[in-house]
Amino acid sequence: MSSSEINQVLANSLSPDANLRNPAEQQLTQAAESNFPLYLATLVQELANENADASIRAAAGVALKNAFTTRDFARQQDLQAKWLQQTDEETKNKVKELTLATLGSSNSQVGNAAALVISSIAIIEIAKGQWNELLPALVKNVSEGTEHQKQASLTTIGYICESPENELRLKLVQHSNAILTAVVQGARKEETNSEVRLAAITALGDSLEFVGSNFKHEGERNYIMQVICEATQADDSRIQQGAYGCLNRVMNLYYETMRFYMEKALFGLTIMGMKSEDEDVAKLAVEFWSTVCEEEITIEDDNLNVESSDQMRPFYNFARVAAGEVVPVLLQLLTKQDEDAADDEYNVARAAYQCLQLYAGAVGAAIITPVLTFVEANLREEDWHQRDAAVSAFGAIMEGPDEKVLEPIVKQALPVLITMMDDSSLQVRDSTAYTLGRVSESVAEAIEPETHLTPLIEALFKGLLSSPKMAPSCCWALMNLAERFAGDYGAESNPLTPHFNNAVATLLDVTARQETETSVRTAAYEVLNTFVQNSAQGSLQSLGSLSDVVIKRLEETIPLQSQVVSVEDRLTLEEMQNSLCSVMQGIVTRVDKEITPQGDRIMQILLQLLSTVNGKSSVPEAVFATVSSLANAMEEEFAKYMDHFSPFLYNALGNQEEPALCSMAIGLVSDITRSVGERSQPYCDTFMNHLLNNLRVSFHPNNALSNQFKPAILQCFGDIAGAITGHFETYLSVVGEVLQHASTVTTSPEDPYEQYDYVVSLREGIMDAWGGIIGAMKTSGKTPVLQPYVPSIFNMLKVVSGDMNRSEALMRAAMGVIGDLAEAYPQGEFANEFREDWLTAMIKQVKTNDGFMPRTIETARWAREQVKRQVGGTQTVMS
Repeated sequence: MSSSEINQVLANSLSPDANLRNPAEQQLTQAAESNFPLYLATLVQELANENADASIRAAAGVALKNAFTTRDFARQQDLQAKWLQQTDEETKNKVKELTLATLGSSNSQVGNAAALVISSIAIIEIAKGQWNELLPALVKNVSEGTEHQKQASLTTIGYICESPENELRLKLVQHSNAILTAVVQGARKEETNSEVRLAAITALGDSLEFVGSNFKHEGERNYIMQVICEATQADDSRIQQGAYGCLNRVMNLYYETMRFYMEKALFGLTIMGMKSEDEDVAKLAVEFWSTVCEEEITIEDDNLNVESSDQMRPFYNFARVAAGEVVPVLLQLLTKQDEDAADDEYNVARAAYQCLQLYAGAVGAAIITPVLTFVEANLREEDWHQRDAAVSAFGAIMEGPDEKVLEPIVKQALPVLITMMDDSSLQVRDSTAYTLGRVSESVAEAIEPETHLTPLIEALFKGLLSSPKMAPSCCWALMNLAERFAGDYGAESNPLTPHFNNAVATLLDVTARQETETSVRTAAYEVLNTFVQNSAQGSLQSLGSLSDVVIKRLEETIPLQSQVVSVEDRLTLEEMQNSLCSVMQGIVTRVDKEITPQGDRIMQILLQLLSTVNGKSSVPEAVFATVSSLANAMEEEFAKYMDHFSPFLYNALGNQEEPALCSMAIGLVSDITRSVGERSQPYCDTFMNHLLNNLRVSFHPNNALSNQFKPAILQCFGDIAGAITGHFETYLSVVGEVLQHASTVTTSPEDPYEQYDYVVSLREGIMDAWGGIIGAMKTSGKTPVLQPYVPSIFNMLKVVSGDMNRSEALMRAAMGVIGDLAEAYPQGEFANEFREDWLTAMIKQVKTNDGFMPRTIETARWAREQVKRQVGGTQTVMS
């Protein structure tokens, strides 16, 4: 390919026209596949070509970067292997040398492209302990290079430091001195080039995590902090933003070293920054105090859980000390709302609101007086900004101060808040609805059913009907109220009962309107579902009528499937079907066995939905959740639907491309077998084949079925065994081997927390499986066939007893297995195992643990009694 042809392909690769871009990308991919070293050499030549057009050079840089990095993990491994193992040293050196030289390009776009390429290679090589000369070379560029070279070199350091690669991040700590030398030199106030200083302060923010050893030395720390603080006063607001970003990161990483700097500089600088005319600077200065509050909340929580005082983290009460200065500024910033801002737009008023919430969490009741003073002064002002700030400030402090302290204040404020739902400003009405959501979530006890409930529900429904903007907040508050006033389960009535029928009618009306926005319709269905789930017995007759409406609406969605013409249409229809399925699930769960007469009609429409939705739809998950509730309610009678439903369930069990659906299917097998019992046996061969296959493929590292599903599959074995009892003998040898293999999975000290959680979940699944299998064999008189596996079960129990990485659910399941084994072998076949000290000690630990639930302790007591019978009397260690 000639130079002009290469240039054309590179130009097309960045074209907004997909007809040009896609073929160009394919040509580049093919070139990389056919001769990777030649591909790299060709691109780097174009990148370094000072006579070429800047856009072509930048395109070459992007293509080079893409040769080393991708978001797909497996593909990333392949790319790294190509560079490390399939590229000759001459080509590697040429790529590095020419790209490093290109950092000096007078064109910033080209210099940035070179920075991307160098950082992509560095991420691969530094992690492997290679290219150790890179960072010293970048440091030299910063101290001796041209302005463009300085900027591009600092940008390169920033790109390297922001990489999430764990292996690289561990290695970068070893290079902290070089990194710090470069970024601090470039960030100093003596640096006259704003672009260089901006690149340096950005790179400093990215590198702060790696300079912990430098922060331990007071002299180095003082210099770093001086450079950052001086940067907050730069003329260029971009540099100010970068400096405040650095301060946030420093406070997050090095709180324990910040006392001196808070007293001398940071307090005043950040207050000044919060008042900046530049909104981005003000937001970052506000976020500094959010970080302070988050750190202090975390430290207080951590210090409550330490075993000795020497483990306590330093706590300086920065937020409380500064509250008198910071909180008034936050309150004033709340008045800077923009009524045209999108709901998800993050501006200074929203930053201040979030900070005020965190402040309430950090200082508790100390926040109340200044906020109430502000609320009283602004609640009736003519300017809507001030009214809105007042009602928002009140909502922001609903979590943090003790609920008993807030209750009388909220009781007094509720009539005023309800009145403000009629404010002339939509912004104020929306903020009021959100504040009522905060009140109903965090201080719900202050809402008196006789005094507040009727006007509150009426105001929220009025708000829901009046504006799509208010709908999410009104719906959230209504759901909180439904949960707050649910009353005792099974009671004839509750405080919601007088409002139930009107609420249902209103919500059905809102959801039926053609003009209702999809998000509002979805939120309204969520409210309906919450009212259904929290309804009293006296409303059950209404639920029967509601189920007819829901079924009819689901039936009406079937022909709409053929009318879908766009992705948006499809998503809207699926959203409606999902919402209706969720409401139906709520009705079935609430009505329970009384739903049986409608079971045929419900199942018919659910099967229709499964037959008509397309392959990538989210609707099957909602249908499966509803089927689960129906199976639990109808129990054995659900078996009549299995011939028609099982093909859909089998397909989902075998669909490893959609892990969420496959996972639901695994849980649904458990639900159905528990509900239907022995009548599920005809389907169990296929269930077991799919489950065992999923278990096999889930051990493959690149499989979509991750570890989290293995415990569910093991638990499912136990549920199937419990359902079909002695018939499970057919699967015992295979399942026994699987459980024995799973028992060998352990943790090591260097494992991440996720591995510890996974091992606990896996062991819970193992215990649940053995519990079901032991019960099945005992019930059917087949305990002899189980006997060869009993030693491995005791081994697993011993491992659990000696590992402090455990959960209550695991210990309860272990107690159940111990008791089941003792019952299954009453002739003392395993009496010696039951006499083991570790076993008696484990039972005693569970039985005497005050932190466990009563049913766990009761299971341990039952296990103790069964073991006593095994060993022929009472042992003092178990009493």
